[in-house]
Amino acid sequence: MKPSSLRSEHAAVGLFAPVFSRGPVAREVSDAAFLQAMLDTEAGLARALSRAGFFPTEVGRAVTVAARADSFDIEELSRASAEAGNPVPALVRALIAAVPREAADAVHVGATSQDIIDTAFMLVAKRSLLFVLSDLSAAAETCAALAERHRATVMVGRTLLTPALPLTFGLKAALWLEAIGRAKARISAVFASLPLQFGGAAGTLSVLEDKGLEVSRFFAEEVGLVEPPVPWHTFRLPVIELASALSGASAVMGKVARDSLLLAQPEVGELESRGDGGTSSTLPQKRNPVEAVSVLGCTRRVPGLLATLVAASEHEHERAAGGWHAEWETLRDLLRLVGSASAWGRELVEGLRVDAVRMRRNLDATNGSLLAERVAALLAPKVGRLEAHSLVRRAALFARDAQRPFVDALFEDEECRFALQNAGLDRPRIEQALDPLTYLGSTDAFIDRVLAIHRGKKNDTGPSVIR
Repeated sequence: MKPSSLRSEHAAVGLFAPVFSRGPVAREVSDAAFLQAMLDTEAGLARALSRAGFFPTEVGRAVTVAARADSFDIEELSRASAEAGNPVPALVRALIAAVPREAADAVHVGATSQDIIDTAFMLVAKRSLLFVLSDLSAAAETCAALAERHRATVMVGRTLLTPALPLTFGLKAALWLEAIGRAKARISAVFASLPLQFGGAAGTLSVLEDKGLEVSRFFAEEVGLVEPPVPWHTFRLPVIELASALSGASAVMGKVARDSLLLAQPEVGELESRGDGGTSSTLPQKRNPVEAVSVLGCTRRVPGLLATLVAASEHEHERAAGGWHAEWETLRDLLRLVGSASAWGRELVEGLRVDAVRMRRNLDATNGSLLAERVAALLAPKVGRLEAHSLVRRAALFARDAQRPFVDALFEDEECRFALQNAGLDRPRIEQALDPLTYLGSTDAFIDRVLAIHRGKKNDTGPSVIR
């Protein structure tokens, strides 16, 4: 067969591909890569059959030598797939034609189309997840460094997009780190448990008679997947678990991107991307946050794909009538988009510049009112929690509206001043209480805990990560 005229060496071709196909995962889920995974599956089966004594060892080797994607025409296989509803029958015919005559009988023995496609998807996922794990690991390392470096860099903590309490950027980075670590752990667990699919026409391996389990064990070893207790052809938990872990990583990277985007707004100015930024087609002065926006462009598409895979998981009897087919492009898109989001996310965090001066300036612009909770807590033993809250809130609202220092508002309100003085809280004591560096609670302990967990995980033996 003629080699494909498609640009198989490229992950994707298209106007939008650079945004939604960032990084190497797009290449790993390309047509050429998926074809190679199907061929690797067929070759692994042939070698397993040889090991089980069905064929001589050289037969399995011959199939393996012939199973090279660049020897097959993807466009021709694509056209032929419409006749059978999937590309495997055409691929089997082409592979039989490509191997020596003595090896032809060893192609696709005992397998059905779903065995080849499901196993190929697990191989594609395994190859793709290595790059996702690599990007998550790199992002985690950067977040760990940010957490340590900025553990005392105070900033405004915001709830419902409004100032709430002081915190440190180190704590925010530690939160990113912990979430990335959780996402990475879930993906690592899925990576280690991706299963072979091998059941034959109806999940019985009847063609192999009493040798089915032996071939299955050898098959799993040959392709580097886990041998499941039984074929999972109509129970799609492996697909849902994979999709769920990917969606978790997507959610984490989306959160990091959203935080970064909000803190990088010029009106806030607490973070900045190290790169030149994106240009506008109209406005010369614009410097757009391309990395964060691209992460979010990818992650916004992920929930719908997860929902489709879950909805498609209810399969009829021993072979699905449409649900299985709905998974193919959906799962491929999910892998590609999460791979792109993780690649963009890594670039985002590695390029962040932290403006500690602006963080402190924005905190000081609240005129001390972010420590109102602390003043109320000091006052509560004398007047009660509700009364303390009411008095301090009135002073805080006045300070905000009048653009006055919070400490002035506290002592200019006659009732509040009387309550403070009666509680032994003079102005120097309140000014000391309004220092944000003295009201960070367990911040250091939280950062230390997350960093310790991260360092422990770094010493764990996990899947080999590519870079």
